[in-house]
Amino acid sequence: MKSWDNKPYYSLDYYLKEKFNEKVYKVTLDAGLTCPNRDGKIGTGGCIFCSAGGSGDFAGDALDSITTQINKQITLLKSKRPISKFIAYFQSFTNTYGKIDYLRKVYYEAISHPDTVAISIATRPDCLDNEVLALLKELNEIKPVWVELGLQTIDDKVADFIRRGYHLDVFNEAVYNLKNIGVEIIVHTIIGLPGEDYNSNLKTIQYLNNMGINGIKLQLLHILKYTDLAKHYENNEFKALEKDEYEEIVMKLLMNLSPDIVVHRITGDGPKDILIAPLWSSRKRDVLNSIHHKMKINNYYQGKMLD
Repeated sequence: MKSWDNKPYYSLDYYLKEKFNEKVYKVTLDAGLTCPNRDGKIGTGGCIFCSAGGSGDFAGDALDSITTQINKQITLLKSKRPISKFIAYFQSFTNTYGKIDYLRKVYYEAISHPDTVAISIATRPDCLDNEVLALLKELNEIKPVWVELGLQTIDDKVADFIRRGYHLDVFNEAVYNLKNIGVEIIVHTIIGLPGEDYNSNLKTIQYLNNMGINGIKLQLLHILKYTDLAKHYENNEFKALEKDEYEEIVMKLLMNLSPDIVVHRITGDGPKDILIAPLWSSRKRDVLNSIHHKMKINNYYQGKMLD
């Protein structure tokens, strides 16, 4: 099997060291944008799992300029470890949903920072019009541009339940357009959605294997306070995954994931002050270590099922 620096899968850390010859860290940014699923264009409630922070609960302060947000986080990170290269990650809400002049301003502010080696932009597949695509292509000629798409699932019925606001054909078109301009595509998926199980997750992975994407985030479903998902959970309409269940699903999915796809995440930790369940997810390092250990002792590797 392919070796990825003693990890059983093609990790983001390994990929970044390959690409930039040293360890690279992300600085998470809030550009003060919103989402068409919140401002009324598509809906007003957002996805049922999304917190008030628009999945950017750990991002910088939108009241600060992009440069200030980057500098504050770089100063903090450099105080803990020797680092010189960073990725500017536009994390909060939908980061291609805004006036093109404003998007150009904030993107150029991030990509022009002397310590950034790439920018990563989290967005929705239905917010990539021709003007945005042209801007992303322009930026990609300066430094690498990644676009992160929130897919979550390929099941349109489940997508309707979580109020994603678009169907699979919209995602397909976005991937096609992004591949045409040469940017890297990272796809977010969620494990543990109501109405889904391992087989549902596997269908999503198998679908993405054939889409030509560059990276993936496997995200545990977090039930957070003040979300509509929390109401369904408190009404006992579904159960949160147990730690062993989640680890087993992740290991099997990685074994079925193309070995060419970079794994950006295999879990996540919701904000502890609003996390309802699963509480074990707050021990992120323990979960990561457990998955790595189990994969190694069982001789599990990314793409092994594809061999």
